[in-house]
Amino acid sequence: MIELKDIHSYYGKSHILHGVSLQLKEGELVCLLGRNGVGKSTTLKSIMGIVRPKRGSVSFDGRDLVGREPYEIARAGVGYVPEDRRIFRSLTVHENLLMGIQKGKSGTASRGEWTIDRIYGIFPRLKERASNKGIHLSGGEQQMLTVARTLMGNPKLILVDEPTEGLAPLIVKDVLEMLSAVRKSGVTVLMVEQNFKAAIKVADRFYIMSKGHMVFEGDMAALLAAEDVRRNYLEV
Repeated sequence: MIELKDIHSYYGKSHILHGVSLQLKEGELVCLLGRNGVGKSTTLKSIMGIVRPKRGSVSFDGRDLVGREPYEIARAGVGYVPEDRRIFRSLTVHENLLMGIQKGKSGTASRGEWTIDRIYGIFPRLKERASNKGIHLSGGEQQMLTVARTLMGNPKLILVDEPTEGLAPLIVKDVLEMLSAVRKSGVTVLMVEQNFKAAIKVADRFYIMSKGHMVFEGDMAALLAAEDVRRNYLEV
């Protein structure tokens, strides 16, 4: 579905990503792991066009995304869930979801597209909070709302940045179950995470970054067997 090849990205003159390559197949939930500041979030931003790579390619459904504007990439079928969530705090849950409908879309059912009713079916807690304003939601509920609002744009792939950061263990469990439900619905997920114990509960495959480089790629069995990699590059 998506493949990054030899991506080099910069912030000003600071070289952040040094030849990053990864790929996801349709229907996978893949986790990008690594310590803070190694380039994980920059990788998502490079896919989304928020940071423009100076070298390399990002192929999504056969089209190169490098050089395209973020709104063009969103319309192509890539959704982005930022680390800071960016919900509309003065709007209700229902109004936030309506804001996620892309221009030209009605939000009504068609070919399995995401609708308000479908969202509420998968996220019953949001249905319970439909009339609550964003400012009154817990951190976990805000995370659910951000993912749900992204789904209202009917993406094929969503990029989720640090979904469990700052959440209590019970809420982390809810967020992970939510992401599993999203994957089961047919949406491919690339998740950035520092919480190793949380990641291994939901991901099919893993990439690990260090200082802008990929240092590991493999499934859960390979990651559990790679004790040196976990000790050197992860917070466990």
